[in-house]
Amino acid sequence: MLALKVEDLSKQYRLGQIGTGTLSHDLNRLWARVRGKEDPYAKIGATNDRTQKAASDYVWALKDINFEIEQGDAVGIIGRNGAGKSTLLKILSRTTLPTTGSVKVKGRIASLLEVGTGFHPEMTGRENIYQNGALLGMTRSEIKRKFDEIVDFSGCEAYIDTPVKRYSSGMYVRLAFAVAAHLESEILIVDEVLAVGDAEFQKKCLGKMNDVSKSEGRTVLFVSHNMAAVKSLCNKGIVIENGNVICNSSTSDALSIYMKNKFLDNNKMVFNNEIFNEYFNLKKIAIRAFEKNEVIDEFNSIVFDTEIEIKKLAKDLKVVYVLKTNFNEVLFTFSHSDIELIDGINHIECIMPNGFLNIGEYSMDFYLIYNAKDTYYRELDLISFRVVEGERPIGSWMGREPGFIKPKFQWNLK
Repeated sequence: MLALKVEDLSKQYRLGQIGTGTLSHDLNRLWARVRGKEDPYAKIGATNDRTQKAASDYVWALKDINFEIEQGDAVGIIGRNGAGKSTLLKILSRTTLPTTGSVKVKGRIASLLEVGTGFHPEMTGRENIYQNGALLGMTRSEIKRKFDEIVDFSGCEAYIDTPVKRYSSGMYVRLAFAVAAHLESEILIVDEVLAVGDAEFQKKCLGKMNDVSKSEGRTVLFVSHNMAAVKSLCNKGIVIENGNVICNSSTSDALSIYMKNKFLDNNKMVFNNEIFNEYFNLKKIAIRAFEKNEVIDEFNSIVFDTEIEIKKLAKDLKVVYVLKTNFNEVLFTFSHSDIELIDGINHIECIMPNGFLNIGEYSMDFYLIYNAKDTYYRELDLISFRVVEGERPIGSWMGREPGFIKPKFQWNLK
């Protein structure tokens, strides 16, 4: 069942000072409206790229956006600053109107777009809960019934009868999110405001949104630059770039497009799947514990085991692994620089030193780069694995040591 449908949605803004522009622009718009014609300035405008000087007085913050969201989906909306994410959420929340297009919503929307939205600084936290709840569409009896739960979730009980002008930005967000999350809405919209909260509260909010989506079957739209949070919470992703949707797919696909690996981000290399379907066959790729010689999920020592059948391309073909953290950050890349591939079956084994990776979760991208034709083949997030705690030597730190890797250096006393 559809919860939200966006069709041909566009939003145009005028650059410069606030207002519609010159008197001639106002007269032209009025004359067009009198004749029943379209706004003459709604069809022109520059692309929404904040890094370049606009060629027009008008800019498309969003341009011809189309997508559908099913009930119960948790959707991550990602993109660079200024890409149009917040504009989209404001239109979906009905706090601003689109220039063209339509939005069809099934059910009630609760949104948290900016720190302190709907809060009056002179009113206490208690008074703002009732006021903000009413603005979001809650009845007084509904707010009263959930009041204690909202206060407990926010963690601001000691300050609940204090004017919110004395709250920190983190306390503002705690209280505002608590109200929005406890509204019995069909759709919950959350912008990047959680970034001002502390780590404990962010974890609490993500848990609540996860419950809202998975347990209660409500729809969540989540804008964040925290890729780990998007990956853990969302089952779908939308990538916006310069006011356009460039990806509307699974979370992993959206994150892969948004966080392209920089070592291939140049004008020379091109992605080409077909050439490799003809020339090679990836028969096996696995990870195993070196001591036990078997494929397992939890280990301290790692062997990357790859088997490739090469049909024609052996000479200029390179196998490349990209190791990433659970935050989707690239730790390092490594390849078989000392091994020449041959035609036929190639069994490649890469042994990582014992204890090199710290405790944590990791994933690996796999690339085949064919330099002769400036093309590459890739499999993103091909393997995910977890490094767990092993036996600690006497005198080692208690708990997880800082960092992702634990290289072994040579120490000399002189």
